[in-house]
Amino acid sequence: MAYSIEPIGIVHSPYKEKFAVPRQPGLVPSARCEVILHDKANSLDAVRGIEQFSHVWLLFLFDQNLEAGWRPTVRPPRLGGNERIGVFASRATFRPNGIGMSAVKLRGVRHNNGQVIIDIAGADLVDGTPIIDIKPYIPYSDSLPEAIGGFAASQPATLEVQFAPSALQQLVGKHADYHRAVISEVLAQDPRPAYKKGKPDSKLYAVNLFDFNVQFTVTEPNITVVSIDTTVQ
Repeated sequence: MAYSIEPIGIVHSPYKEKFAVPRQPGLVPSARCEVILHDKANSLDAVRGIEQFSHVWLLFLFDQNLEAGWRPTVRPPRLGGNERIGVFASRATFRPNGIGMSAVKLRGVRHNNGQVIIDIAGADLVDGTPIIDIKPYIPYSDSLPEAIGGFAASQPATLEVQFAPSALQQLVGKHADYHRAVISEVLAQDPRPAYKKGKPDSKLYAVNLFDFNVQFTVTEPNITVVSIDTTVQ
């Protein structure tokens, strides 16, 4: 049987493209995001009581990958991008139904001119990602200390992020410290392809975060932000 799913809203996040999106939620805790509810879900009744919880599960669609279809085997970055495993043994984005899930910190709920907005932190979602459901995170059932994490048993190592003086001068305004924190936490995860890691790399990389085009170089164990330019809107 076939079923249809209608998104209940979208996410607004600092991540304007798939490149450099954290590979798991919570790796960039400073990143503040919004869930904008739509249609019948855009109701204060629908979120009544949600602020009792510190975290929520977001179920979402990998909408940028749906047309590409799914693959029975994938190559996780944590395994160097070379070893193949089954898609159901991974959190890869190319899945039979293109559904993902993330546990995120709940910061609060706002109601602005008829629009219900759920403020969250630590999401790993591209700006504009469709949300299909929201559920409260229940610690006694969702946290399993005895669980075994397989090839992803521990958090990946991070790199040290530094800013060229000229790049820091490009971060101005009341949100400068926030922008710097998010950029640092994102790049510390080393967003490069897995095969690039552990090898000399002279390439100049760029990623769109917020309204910035952030250019950086990598000389392990350091990442240097060399430029932060306002992107063309």
